[in-house]
Amino acid sequence: MTSPTDTTAQPSPQASGRRARTIAVTSGKGGVGKTFISANLAAALSRRGQRVLVLDADLGLANLDVVLNLFPKNTLHDVFTGKCDLEAAILPAPGGFSVLLAGSGLVEYSRLTNDVREQLLDIIEKMKPRFDCIILDTGAGISDVVLFAVSLADEVMVVATPEPTSLTDAYATIKVLATQQGRRVIKLVVNQVARAGEGRTIRGQLQQVIDRYVSPMLGDENESLKLDLAGEVPIDPAVREAILKRQLLMEALPGSPAALGVGALADKLLG
Repeated sequence: MTSPTDTTAQPSPQASGRRARTIAVTSGKGGVGKTFISANLAAALSRRGQRVLVLDADLGLANLDVVLNLFPKNTLHDVFTGKCDLEAAILPAPGGFSVLLAGSGLVEYSRLTNDVREQLLDIIEKMKPRFDCIILDTGAGISDVVLFAVSLADEVMVVATPEPTSLTDAYATIKVLATQQGRRVIKLVVNQVARAGEGRTIRGQLQQVIDRYVSPMLGDENESLKLDLAGEVPIDPAVREAILKRQLLMEALPGSPAALGVGALADKLLG
């Protein structure tokens, strides 16, 4: 584990007026690689000179600490309850970025309370001047906790796989974000593609369904929802190998096909 005294744990403030770009990484269902994408994207952005914070917004069912092989002394739960201050909960992660981890198995975060809402908003606002990018690794689905976390982000990125159940749930999530949060551009990452270009095909299929069923619900005939293909990540045995070793793929096997796919995603985001 990286030492808590590493400089990534306490980034210096940026120039006056600069505020982090906030990106919520979410999904319609679990098991599609959302946290894998969040963590490795953070590492890829860090390699490109960005100061990145990943905030584990999957309150109560967090597993970012497992992916990063970190054993935090303090978590978001401790900040919320006043056990520690915010600085003590920000940790350096492998890959050169910072993390703010949530506690796992905490039933009190299964529902969104006004207290949690206010504290989470306050934390993100305090961190915005200090980073170039804040990635919110949300839970899966459309619970009030997930939707609130997504609402705090400038941009939303939905992760899906080519499996029919994943695409159905991704569509449901996209529909809710468009109708309830007024999102008009949503980024799509297709994980575990079998061949190059499959993500583009899937994006086209989803866009057709959105144009037919979602855009007409938005109230203005000139208003539509655009699905932007942010990237595709191929099926790669190196991913499972890195996960089992609790390592970042961008660190362990940066030349693997999946790592190159995440790198291309980072390049497009910085485009």
